[in-house]
Amino acid sequence: MGKLQSKQKRNISRYRVDGHADYSPTSQTVQQYSPAHNDAVTSLASLTSEQCVSGGNDKTVVIYNWKSGGVQQKFMSHERDITKVTCNFKSNRIFSASRDKTALMWDVDCKAGPLQEFTGHELGVTGLAVSPGGLQLCTGSRDNSMCIWDVETGICLQKSSISRNLVTHICWIPTESLVIQTSEDKMVRIWDIRELQVTHTFPMKQYIQAHCDTSPDGRYCITCSNGFGGEGCEATLWDLRQAKRKVCEYKGHRQSAAACIFLPGGTSSFPLVATSAHDCTVRIWNRDTAVCVGSLCLDGAGPLTSLVSSDGASLLCGSFHTGIHHLQLNHSNGCSLSEVARF
Repeated sequence: MGKLQSKQKRNISRYRVDGHADYSPTSQTVQQYSPAHNDAVTSLASLTSEQCVSGGNDKTVVIYNWKSGGVQQKFMSHERDITKVTCNFKSNRIFSASRDKTALMWDVDCKAGPLQEFTGHELGVTGLAVSPGGLQLCTGSRDNSMCIWDVETGICLQKSSISRNLVTHICWIPTESLVIQTSEDKMVRIWDIRELQVTHTFPMKQYIQAHCDTSPDGRYCITCSNGFGGEGCEATLWDLRQAKRKVCEYKGHRQSAAACIFLPGGTSSFPLVATSAHDCTVRIWNRDTAVCVGSLCLDGAGPLTSLVSSDGASLLCGSFHTGIHHLQLNHSNGCSLSEVARF
């Protein structure tokens, strides 16, 4: 570790508007920093413009400065793999969920242990979202239940269960008392957290829904699917306004799409979304036309698990085998992606 790799992986592609791929090797060096985890990275969140929060199969939650390269804080109280981490941007509190059936709240500056523990699920906690104001936490589990918690007291305010609703991800709709939730039953649901009731379900997809994200203005939601052989590996854009209709689909991954996010830094005429998948590729898409405008293959990384971005130029991607990858998005050259560091 700490060495410079002589060149990037050769299997890099940039997709032109016509859909054809350009494959070309590059001599750009990739900085290798000390690793954040010693096992698969399962979840990422953005804490500041230069810090990320990550969780892994090594049972640890890590705060890492990805610009300077170094672990700044490491939390170890979970008894099993971390499934999700989340936080509000520039907050001093971060949250983690685990297969040990609990969620924990941590103070960024405190090494003594978790500030709060949220217990009550019967199986692993696989969905996690904190309200924009930081006062409530929403969790979902493989036990088919969703819970709303008071962050300060750790008290469960509401709990609701739906048969076969094995939760895979949760995201909060900005400025609303609503969360979106994906599930292994192939459904995408909108919940009103005030009574914890489902207010809307989107048409059932063909494959398991793995991840979701909402646009900063709360107008759109993006979800992505498990699949294989190019079937069911798409991401889907939904309109959250009155019609709540499907807008378009982003197709091109060959294996399960594991993460999908809206990217900051786009323009009103060229808004962007990003996806990562088990086929080792990260793809950038024009949100409205569903054209793939940039693609990068991280050979040897194994399944890609998570994505996060705090600005319009940098993207962090979690992987099973090679830690966290810092990718740079170059808008001056179309939307080409390049890897600049990993840790």
